[in-house]
Amino acid sequence: MTTLGEVLRRQALRVPAREALIFGERRRTYAEFDAEVNRRANALIRAGIKKGDRLALMSTNTDDFAFVVYAAFRIGAVFVPVNPRMAAPEVTYLLDDSGASAFIYHPSLHEVASRGHAAATRPPAVFLATAPGDVPADITTLAAEETTDHPDVEVLESDDAEILYTSGTTGKPKGVLLDHHRVLWDGVNVDLGCGIRDGHRMLHVAPFYHSAELNLFLLGGVMVGATHIILPAFDPTAVLDAMETERAAVFFGVPTMYQMLLAEPTFGTRDLSEWSIGMFGAAPMAPSLIERLVKALPGVLLYNLCGPTEAGPGGVALGPEDLLRKPGSNGVAFLNTEMRVVDADDNDVPAGETGEVILRGETTMKEYWNKPEATAETMRGGWVHTGDIARIDEDGYITLVDRMKDMIITGGMNVYSVEVENALAAHPDVLDCAVLGVPHETYGESIVAVVTPREGATLDLETVKAHVRTLLADYKAPHELVIGEVPRNPSGKIVKHELRAKLIAQ
Repeated sequence: MTTLGEVLRRQALRVPAREALIFGERRRTYAEFDAEVNRRANALIRAGIKKGDRLALMSTNTDDFAFVVYAAFRIGAVFVPVNPRMAAPEVTYLLDDSGASAFIYHPSLHEVASRGHAAATRPPAVFLATAPGDVPADITTLAAEETTDHPDVEVLESDDAEILYTSGTTGKPKGVLLDHHRVLWDGVNVDLGCGIRDGHRMLHVAPFYHSAELNLFLLGGVMVGATHIILPAFDPTAVLDAMETERAAVFFGVPTMYQMLLAEPTFGTRDLSEWSIGMFGAAPMAPSLIERLVKALPGVLLYNLCGPTEAGPGGVALGPEDLLRKPGSNGVAFLNTEMRVVDADDNDVPAGETGEVILRGETTMKEYWNKPEATAETMRGGWVHTGDIARIDEDGYITLVDRMKDMIITGGMNVYSVEVENALAAHPDVLDCAVLGVPHETYGESIVAVVTPREGATLDLETVKAHVRTLLADYKAPHELVIGEVPRNPSGKIVKHELRAKLIAQ
């Protein structure tokens, strides 16, 4: 039996002088990392946070993010990451739904965090910034007054560790509940499955609030005493600079990031000799781009990872030996995971046929937070029903071909069309609307809004974007606007396949 907080403590005892966190000019060893986590954990206890309380964190990628998440684990609080690009109403929903007792935010997000906090039904009693700034109070200042003693809180491997929010077809996010055991196995699976080993130097640029970067790479990296090089946001030049100067060996990114790295003018002149493992996921990568990557990075083992948050995240993977042999495939079940492709009655489909991908293993969720009906529907028979439609071949490899859940993946970010449609429908000049994704060369999919204006009204793309951004994260705003009728079947449902085909043909 162990816990996420205990894993960090053991690394601090095993390799105390090894660099653990690098963020800008700040560099912390594992001993310093562990000590700072204890200070913040003790500050949270003094502020009134108890085992089992939910702690929400809204932050960009910083070393402070790591301090707060491990402080939560160390006192048995349930960590709730909040997308830092969310609008205030979205923040309020997450605070209310999770019942958070603490809300911690990056100082640059003070305005939206304050509005989201103030509108909550029961605003979290502990409301702090991650660091000093133009804010009323921050956890760094409070922690400086605390000792580095390990908190006297018993935390078990079976205790709840995280609530990770993922949007559903209703447009309202659902909280995926994971305990320490499940998250620990996330790290075990990716470390063993992708060859991440003791002392590897990992570059982090994908957002920490996302389940993959959080559970697989930040928490999974700590399990092997990795050095974490943290960048606040993706910039291709900054990424290549860091890969060179910090001698990074491990990198995860969405396909768009890889495409932009290859297009960076100095890419061919960079010393990337230490880069040995490259992983990508969160969106489909075109076989042509994979071919370019394999050619441009001959010394890098590339892995295509694919799986939903409901599985930890976990799911399927395509390893370097198969990337060119199975073009377009998403792979086979990841380590310690079972995968099947089934029909509507959960019977396995034969090779060459399509069906729904279902998963089970050590990392699959306990439940959706406070949503027993949704849990029962998704976890039928103990298997996560992903809603993804795939074709399975004679070797057991799957290729995703469609999504039962109407989700758009743009630049690696998940956007559910119903959520955007609800936001559009709130505009007084919108009579009817439909939102869907169409293929885009750089971002994977482009968000297209088809809108029927009310009689006498006129709408343009910038007006629609501005409206959506008041209700949703900015990346969920439509990229394109089409004015016209929305096709519906006799029962009133939007005929999206017909609409999508028409838009693609244009």
